[in-house]
Amino acid sequence: MLVPKISPSQTLGPALKRALGLLPSVLYTDASESNVAGEPAVWAQVSASDDVQALLNSGLSVAVIGADDDDLAHVGGFDRARLALRYASASEDDSDLSTITRAATVGINRAGAVILDLTAQQIGAATGSVGVEAQGPPPLAALVRAAERQVIGANGPVRVLVELRGSSEGWTLGLLSRVGSAGASAVVDAGILGVGDDCTGRLELGAALVAACGLSSDRTDGLVTTVVVDEQRACLGVAYSNGASLAAALASGDGVYWSRKRGLWHKGLTSGATQTLVGVSVDCDADALCFRVRQQSPGFCHRQTNSCFGPAAGLARLAQTVADRRLNAPEGSYTRRLFDDSALLRAKIVEEAGELADATDPADVAFEAADLLYFAMVKCAAHGVSLADVERSLDRKHLKVIRRPGDAKPGAIPAELKAPTPAAATPEVSRTSIQNAGIRAALPGEKIALRVYSADELSESERDALLQRPLVDSQEIMRRVRPIVDAVRARGDAAVLELTAKFDGAQMDSVVVRAPFNVPELADSVRAAIDQAYANVRCFHAAQLPADSAVETMPGVTCRRFSRAIERVGLYVPGGTAVLPSSALMLGVPAQVAGCREIVLATPPRPDGSIVPEVLYVAHKVGATAIVKAGGAQAIAAMAYGTESVPKVDKICGPGNQYVTAAKMLAQNDSDAMVSIDMPAGPSEILVVADATSNPAYVASDLLSQAEHGPDSQAVLLAVGLSAAQMAAIEAEIDTQAARLPRVDIVRQSVPKGFCLCVSSMADALAFSNAYAPEHLILQTDSASDYVKDIVNAGSVFVGHYSPESCGDYASGTNHTLPTYGYSKMYSGVNTATFLKHITSQELTRDGLANIAQTVMTLAEVEELEAHRNAVAIRLKDL
Repeated sequence: MLVPKISPSQTLGPALKRALGLLPSVLYTDASESNVAGEPAVWAQVSASDDVQALLNSGLSVAVIGADDDDLAHVGGFDRARLALRYASASEDDSDLSTITRAATVGINRAGAVILDLTAQQIGAATGSVGVEAQGPPPLAALVRAAERQVIGANGPVRVLVELRGSSEGWTLGLLSRVGSAGASAVVDAGILGVGDDCTGRLELGAALVAACGLSSDRTDGLVTTVVVDEQRACLGVAYSNGASLAAALASGDGVYWSRKRGLWHKGLTSGATQTLVGVSVDCDADALCFRVRQQSPGFCHRQTNSCFGPAAGLARLAQTVADRRLNAPEGSYTRRLFDDSALLRAKIVEEAGELADATDPADVAFEAADLLYFAMVKCAAHGVSLADVERSLDRKHLKVIRRPGDAKPGAIPAELKAPTPAAATPEVSRTSIQNAGIRAALPGEKIALRVYSADELSESERDALLQRPLVDSQEIMRRVRPIVDAVRARGDAAVLELTAKFDGAQMDSVVVRAPFNVPELADSVRAAIDQAYANVRCFHAAQLPADSAVETMPGVTCRRFSRAIERVGLYVPGGTAVLPSSALMLGVPAQVAGCREIVLATPPRPDGSIVPEVLYVAHKVGATAIVKAGGAQAIAAMAYGTESVPKVDKICGPGNQYVTAAKMLAQNDSDAMVSIDMPAGPSEILVVADATSNPAYVASDLLSQAEHGPDSQAVLLAVGLSAAQMAAIEAEIDTQAARLPRVDIVRQSVPKGFCLCVSSMADALAFSNAYAPEHLILQTDSASDYVKDIVNAGSVFVGHYSPESCGDYASGTNHTLPTYGYSKMYSGVNTATFLKHITSQELTRDGLANIAQTVMTLAEVEELEAHRNAVAIRLKDL
């Protein structure tokens, strides 16, 4: 997208100011200078001296701050979606792309947007035009894809913006197109933009917008589909645009399109049904425009209706009806009375509000709410307030970060309804406040530390809050995943190839590689390590194979239970550019031991479309029959439903991000898929129990071994009777070891989200651990083995000083695919039984049937199932 930048020193013409107000976002170098008409989201550069909270509360949408600011503490505690970090390199080297690296490792995990200050040559290098060999997606495109995976609830993915370093006059349409094609937005000085006749020596705004958005058309005539919506974003119809019509629309501020028959089409110029342009936006795939308009009567459609898709409904229809009746209501009608008699209208609003307040039945609540909304809209229409005005007020309230206490006005609550308040009542801490208050990532140079609490000082609700995991907007994630799953179901391999190119940057001709695999050479040390891990994991999982059982429950009645392998299993191995042979081992070995006939392994390909060699070697060792070169939700969907080349499986196992988990849950709940999964999953987590016998360095290393997985990884320490000096030693080790890690930027985010809870006894520690139900539980104490019997809920337990979690992750023999998010209360980790199903049989002799017949027939009669009774009775006649 194009984001104009406006400075206090600039003088913009009224036509340009109006046109800039139609764009989704505008960036100001001074927040106090917001004076563009329209409804763009206002971004502004702030500094440590600014009252950021006050600016955000006054309507600023996004605060932009330098990532190298020495004091970022003043922006802590805000919704990250409203923070943008600016990255600028001090290097004069035009091939230096360190700003992109820093934004990828820190910025997109911390803010809702990152802004990169790059030279024209650096933009060329970052988009693959100069100085960079074609090895995977260009750096800027790779950053955008990584940012798109960082979804911030309803705000959508993290945005990437590029500003031209030095003179903004260096922007050209070609340079804007490179940025737009990479999926980033371009920040362009408003002074070099123009509309209408004022474009001499400037970039025409429409052309700049097309270039910066990477806007394209798949039509042979080059026209771009344009969805026309009203101020409530209800669709009025569909039109077409091109560069000329877009330029005319931006210059005039009206609905101007390109007619396939008449050329430039100024909507309503002859009929009077004109449109005032309110906003212009581009869809997520940059192949369609959306014009938001204020439509004049009789409407958009040539049939004299407001919309081509039928009449409006709900509040939009009510607003239209009330606005029309304000002008046309007959004298003496009830609506005319309401408009003319303000006292009557006020009384009705108060009356309906009271009835809504008293309603309890859902149907009554809906009925009374509808009545109140009717009278509220009459009030609005009587004062010239539109539904769009109300929505704008709601949007402004949404931007506030400081709100009034929300108490009712004096006298609004009848005395009999007021709840008594004890004079010395202690306010109850909300269940999530302890998780959210003051938590932010550690800045470079700051100490990396867990939050510390004392169990003796916590209320019961505060303790419960510590048991909670980070909230996940599951509805938003499902909304994003469902179209991916539907696309794979509908279009099979073609959809998988398109999605893999989009998300992983790999252009491939085929989706599946079938055994036997062409296994590449590996370093001897790597091959030996994989072989050793394979042997240990296989040894442990082979010992889990269950024996068949047979029991004679009464004379002549023999019941048996025996296991059979699930025939077709899908194993998801996360990765892409990462190397994760351990996950392939942990899934493939138990499937092989169980005897699964078909083992399908799915893993994201590398940018060149190949499979990570180490994963390929493991697939060969575990007897995989096929490898699906795809990751994410598209891989899960392909295995769940099958495609032209991907075999359909009966069960899907393996870890993954929130999109993988969502796709697994969708498939499991769809009867058409007929597939089960191993377990739900969440961020990785570890809980360490330490006492005075623990080694501080060991404790810190175990906590960090999980904290480095991702920004939301959970690291919890239960300190049993530790002194201040012992606690200080552990804290020092955490900070020192973390600073040496290559993934320190991730650890700076995850460790502060974890916590240390100081307890007085091992019994208290184990009680909390069982309530928390961690994925990994480490008992770092001299007498660790004595406490294993007390463990009720955990994915896997690591017993004693010399049992680091890393051994379980790779080679001890236990499985590292474990339940997270507290699911160890009801789920087991992956094991041999994960890939088995158990079947029972019963065999009755003549005597056995005679012995049990009366019992069966009596119970069948009780349940009134005559056919059941008859199946026994008919045989008794032959005995």
